[in-house]
Amino acid sequence: MERRYDLVVVGTGITSGVASRCREAGWTVAVVDSRPFGGTCALRGCVPKKILVGAAQAVHAARDMNGIGVPGGALAIDWPQLMKFKRSLVDPTPERTEQTWAKIGVEQFHGRARFVGPTTLAVGDDRLVGRRVVIAAGAMPVPLKFPGAERLTTSDQFLNLDRLPRRIVFVGGGYVAFEFAHVASRAGAGVTIVHRGARPLEAFDPDLVDLLVKRTRELGIGVEVGAEVSGIDVDGDRLIVRRQAARDGASVRGRPGRPQRRSGARDRRPRSGSRRRQA
Repeated sequence: MERRYDLVVVGTGITSGVASRCREAGWTVAVVDSRPFGGTCALRGCVPKKILVGAAQAVHAARDMNGIGVPGGALAIDWPQLMKFKRSLVDPTPERTEQTWAKIGVEQFHGRARFVGPTTLAVGDDRLVGRRVVIAAGAMPVPLKFPGAERLTTSDQFLNLDRLPRRIVFVGGGYVAFEFAHVASRAGAGVTIVHRGARPLEAFDPDLVDLLVKRTRELGIGVEVGAEVSGIDVDGDRLIVRRQAARDGASVRGRPGRPQRRSGARDRRPRSGSRRRQA
């Protein structure tokens, strides 16, 4: 069936807010998404991440006061309870988003959109013809090609772990890896960041990055630079993340099916926001 609109928006993340503004201005509007409505920031990025970071900051602040009046040394994150709380806030988002748009008359389509004309999109059996089309679908990870890369998982899974593994290797030294590394460390996991470049966070201020790396290591988080991951193997109930260092080959051990996270500028995908892979 062919349907005509003043505006068709592909993606339901933050950028799709233009759909609401245009509808309020009197335009006919349709939105399309192949995943639950809400986008990466609300469902798989900023919002759930801030919940975890908030818990980690609270634990860190209390531990810093230990010995000077606040007995916070034994304070710890209850990971399953934290996940339960996070889900209670995040999981209702798609339904709330759909209800909000339905009230103002934005038509909604679930499915993967593809262009079949200059301003015509096919979504299942429907053809959406827009006077204007906004592509707000974000980015996706670039597949890695080393042996065992299929054992990697993504930040989506990290944000939904029912329990935190004892050891985690983040493959790549981007800002998401550092954020999650600090959360995991404060939740009791042994954490290592493996970065192939000479310095992590290459696009950021070098002096600030040096301070961040110094503080990260002081917390007991391993930060390895100049280490190119060359493969991931299974050894019993663990994963071995092999990497080629500047001088020789080396390996870091983790557990199969647990987060061995990678991050970096190339981890882009056509969704609202970005994700990073883990093993």
